[in-house]
Amino acid sequence: MKENNPWQIKNKKKVYDNPWISLTHHEVINPAGNDGIYGKIHFKNIAIGILPLDDDLNTWIVGQYRFPLNKYSWEIPEGGGKIGIDPLISAQRELKEETGIVAEKWTELLRIHTSNSVSDEEGIIYIARGLSFFEAEPDEDEQLSIVKLPFSELVDKVMNGEITDSLSVAAVLKAKILLDKNEL
Repeated sequence: MKENNPWQIKNKKKVYDNPWISLTHHEVINPAGNDGIYGKIHFKNIAIGILPLDDDLNTWIVGQYRFPLNKYSWEIPEGGGKIGIDPLISAQRELKEETGIVAEKWTELLRIHTSNSVSDEEGIIYIARGLSFFEAEPDEDEQLSIVKLPFSELVDKVMNGEITDSLSVAAVLKAKILLDKNEL
């Protein structure tokens, strides 16, 4: 399979811009050689996800109403990390803000592209261990619920479709495989 870019950009125009994303409209020649269009969402932050695990394999998830979905969502603690800043620093900040948890040990679990058909957003997910507990400090635009549950129950919620957030699903499935292989 060819790995070079078969798309040709004829023209591009930024049609929307805010502090978090920009949207660019592209007029293109597609891989079949025909004229077409493509919209691309550029993310100005890295998506950061954290799967906290205690010694008994309990974890914490966060519930909040997600405006783009128009529904409530349960997910691992997550947020945005500024590009150019160590993503681990952003992960530590997000875990403390959303749950009040501070972790001693951090392991990068995976990197993911969250929706590569329309965006360039990259996500980085960490496992947090050696947990201490403090007061959560959510952002003003976050109305969060926090639930502690056994990791096995979180796996069940992913498998039965109760949790659909891409960072959460990827983190839980990879962590489950690594735990089953005694590699985590």
